[in-house]
Amino acid sequence: MLNTTRKLRKRFIEFINQFSVEELNTIPVGYNNNIIWNFGHAIVTHQLLTYGLSGLTPPMDKKWIKMFRKGSKPERSLSEDEVNELKYLALYLLEKLDEDQVTGIFRKYQSYVTGLGVRVHTVAEAVEFNNVHEGVHLGYALGMRKALKYEGKRQEEIRKEEVVVVTQ
Repeated sequence: MLNTTRKLRKRFIEFINQFSVEELNTIPVGYNNNIIWNFGHAIVTHQLLTYGLSGLTPPMDKKWIKMFRKGSKPERSLSEDEVNELKYLALYLLEKLDEDQVTGIFRKYQSYVTGLGVRVHTVAEAVEFNNVHEGVHLGYALGMRKALKYEGKRQEEIRKEEVVVVTQ
């Protein structure tokens, strides 16, 4: 059930590995969050859609839920250690969900209408919907890469112009 989610998470990890911690924390012009927020948000939303709506406590530190839940925004930069912890959690929590499904801990589920207007009735439907959600946030992150590259080129042009002005 989690094969697509695993592939998306691995792709997201490969993507964020291309960036420095500073770049991951940069909010590009025109955006209200950053690449690492989108990654963390995808992980946390998956936990809330599965464990949270089943009346269970998600098996992750509450600080991550507070930092990345729906309606949140980046409040501070994450450290390299925190980025690495998120990368670990991204895959570990999928294995944990698999184990918990096998042991049968998901006995009830509170139906939920997502921000995209999709009603989710079960953990299986939550996992299925979450793949769409994660794809959307990976798409945002891909767009941010272009914005960051543009901003970097623009800053370089400004520096070159400043050097020319100073030397004249």
